[in-house]
Amino acid sequence: MATSGATAKKVRKVEGVGSAGEGDESRDYDAETQKALEEIDACQDEIDSLNEKASEEILKVEQKYNKLRKPFFEKRNEIIKKIPNFWVTAFINHPQISAILDEEEEECLHYLNKLEVEEFEDIKSGYRIKFYFDENIFFQNNVLTKEFHLGSSGDPASQSSQIVWKENMDLMKKHQEKMQTAKNSRKRGHQHRSFFSWFMDHGDPSADDIAEVIKDDIWPNPLQYFLVPDIEVENGLEGEDDDSDEEVDDSVVVVEEDEDGEGDDDDVEEEDVDEEEVYGEDEGDDDADLALEEAEGEGEIPEGETEEAGDE
Repeated sequence: MATSGATAKKVRKVEGVGSAGEGDESRDYDAETQKALEEIDACQDEIDSLNEKASEEILKVEQKYNKLRKPFFEKRNEIIKKIPNFWVTAFINHPQISAILDEEEEECLHYLNKLEVEEFEDIKSGYRIKFYFDENIFFQNNVLTKEFHLGSSGDPASQSSQIVWKENMDLMKKHQEKMQTAKNSRKRGHQHRSFFSWFMDHGDPSADDIAEVIKDDIWPNPLQYFLVPDIEVENGLEGEDDDSDEEVDDSVVVVEEDEDGEGDDDDVEEEDVDEEEVYGEDEGDDDADLALEEAEGEGEIPEGETEEAGDE
């Protein structure tokens, strides 16, 4: 077995600096470096202290504005009730929520008439999400609640309302049966979790991405997700109009250029032909006149014939 040629130096930690983890080896420092490290550590202690004070102040500000926002959230919920299928539409239009919705759950969420997210007085300790339903064919509950809080051990924990399903309407059971069927037939692509399986899942509350999406994305501004299709369609139509206009303009320009070019060539050719014909006629007349004059001068052609030739 190979052995190292150099022996490890003794560990000499900087006093007050214990962040590297006990048992870790470090170098020996000269006096000047040692002093600088201790000063840095002292500065870091001050920074950490200020960060703790800032967290306390931020918490107070959040608590203050949560109270100020609450009446507006309540007013918004009352107005939302006037719009049919508002919440299910917002959920369907959100990519992460729609990814876990199957058809029957989507039908069930049509009965969702109100959503609330309540943060505890001590914001750090947790929050709860409440789903309010009209009377429906799926379950007897009027309100379903999922709560996130710190457990007795200080670790994140969660709990949910027990869903009282109506006969043959247990969507969680149906989802499990679908998964089992897909597994047996070796079909792929079926989602491993659904909306209600998420609702009842408490495996790892600290990594509950769906709860965080509802709390931090949908709840603060659900209107943006309700309006997603209208916005996309509007933008799409505008884009199509612009493209069609550009295409028409291009085609018109091309056609005009081709026609103009062909017309100019035809005109040039016609002019050339006309000039040649005129030039040829002029030359013929001049040659005939010259021949007549020479003949008359020599007396070779009688006067009658000269007149006839001239007439010709």
